[in-house]
Amino acid sequence: MNTPVLTIEERHNIEAGAWFAKLSPTLRNAILERARVRRLADGAPLAARGGQAEEWCGVARGAIRISSVSLSGKQVTLTYAEPGVWFGDIALFDGLPRTHDADAHGETTLLVVRKPDFKALLDQHVELYEALLRLNCRRLRLMFDHFEDLNTRPLQARLARQLLLLAKSYGIAQGEEIRIGLALAQEDLAQMLGASRQRVNQELKAFERDGVLRVEPTRLVVLSRDKLLAAAER
Repeated sequence: MNTPVLTIEERHNIEAGAWFAKLSPTLRNAILERARVRRLADGAPLAARGGQAEEWCGVARGAIRISSVSLSGKQVTLTYAEPGVWFGDIALFDGLPRTHDADAHGETTLLVVRKPDFKALLDQHVELYEALLRLNCRRLRLMFDHFEDLNTRPLQARLARQLLLLAKSYGIAQGEEIRIGLALAQEDLAQMLGASRQRVNQELKAFERDGVLRVEPTRLVVLSRDKLLAAAER
């Protein structure tokens, strides 16, 4: 198979991913040899809830929006898969349908491993089983952390923690400021936090008054990471 053609930046995003970087060189090369590059335009669908899983994906650029539809028919954002993140393995393991919708958020590049190649990698590399087990343990821990935050932390602290995560994943340093490169509507941010857009807007304005961040039309800019950390632990 042909080696995927990624830009230098895209290749760096994959290789620097926290999970991928810990794999052995042999396994990393085996995955790259079986993966194919797919480029998606903003908003392009990748997977639909209820569909059969046929691919395992790694984000090389952009983001994948993971969402669901409420009882009222409204699309609700749950999270974003950022560069370096791999997903889709759970449905390939258990054979059940996809649990959520997934679409590109901004111009997005993926490394895609088809189901037969995924199975072949598992057959040939026992290390991949162990690595995916660790990955899913981390996902489970993060899920429990999220549930704990929803039930024990005030909205301001939850918002601060979410902004810190976004700054880590999409932050672009500009002097002492950190511009969050992901275009994020306040409604999407509110959905991720389990709050109303109005309450999130109030907390963002309070952060602005305190010199924590600056709200721009399509971006958020962190002015003081220290103040944001303090708010997250408050």
